[in-house]
Amino acid sequence: MSATRLNPRREFIRHAAEVPIEVRTVPGRAPRSRPGVNVSFGGLAFRSDEYVEPGSIIDIRIPEVKPPFEAHARVSWCSPEEGGYCVGARFLDSSAAFRSRMVEQVCSIEAYRREVEEREGRTLAPEEAALEWIERYGSRFPDA
Repeated sequence: MSATRLNPRREFIRHAAEVPIEVRTVPGRAPRSRPGVNVSFGGLAFRSDEYVEPGSIIDIRIPEVKPPFEAHARVSWCSPEEGGYCVGARFLDSSAAFRSRMVEQVCSIEAYRREVEEREGRTLAPEEAALEWIERYGSRFPDA
């Protein structure tokens, strides 16, 4: 399980998010799929091949969860990294922040499912992975 604090002053724990995130940085432009880096109660980070101006408003969509997670976010930072940028954004409304809890858990469960398959050779259905993850790690997952 990789729940890490990237910044000691960070308000919320971030969880690895290896799911694609659709990002629209310019109104009217088609969204582009980006690899997610992490997601937390307050926002998320993703990789981008283009610079995104801090302070700008972007549209976020995570189609891997049902129903798809959609939110508006404000770009907090955009840092150069090999091959592009890492962009951090904070959700604009509290309902998006609340819904992101579901996304955090889905990402954690999916990471657990892949880890079990890699380490133990067991292939778990999503429901089986969810039940095992909740039993093993659910109490450690931060409350909203």
